Amino acid sequence: MMKKSGAKRYVFLMGILCYCIFLLGWANTWEDIRRESKKIHSVSAQFSQKKHVQILTRPLVSKGFFYFQAPDSVRWEYTSPIKSVLITHKGNIKRYTQGEKGLVEDAGGPLEAMQIVLQEIGRWTRGEFTENEHFSATLKGGKAPSIILTPKEKGMAAMISRVVITLSPDRQGVIKTVKIFENEGNHTLFEFTDVQINGKISETLFREM
Repeated sequence: MMKKSGAKRYVFLMGILCYCIFLLGWANTWEDIRRESKKIHSVSAQFSQKKHVQILTRPLVSKGFFYFQAPDSVRWEYTSPIKSVLITHKGNIKRYTQGEKGLVEDAGGPLEAMQIVLQEIGRWTRGEFTENEHFSATLKGGKAPSIILTPKEKGMAAMISRVVITLSPDRQGVIKTVKIFENEGNHTLFEFTDVQINGKISETLFREM
């Protein structure tokens, strides 16, 4: 079972990543963002995660899959080195971790941070980011646009100092990397590949393990 602080950090990181994935429609202006966001109905992608910790000489590497179906269904699935799954569907949030008998639901950790993120999904899918009360967003245009997200609340800022998102220079609106800067100089880098927008995704992914 995760410690309370570890579980809170885990769900907050998942929330941030869900936030970032919903920025797939971002372009070079806020007007472009709002227009393109309305076109996104589903997203699927593979990801690799490299967690850099100061006390370790090499990053901790994980891989997995991400799925989103409008209006608010999310499946964030780690496949290696340890399988775990976070699912949100119709307002319900469930987290599963690998146990002796396979994947079991983990109900021991707090979900407050994730709940805040999920409450904001409606705004983000409509491209309403500048009005967000939890995060400040700065958009930098160019050949490869980037976005910097900064938590406004002290509780979140204590875990995450900022998030830097880089969009693909070859495919408008598709995220290339997400870099999350944590406290104590640690950071986590996510790289996304095989990104599919508005493809068909079975609803069973958000109801079954």
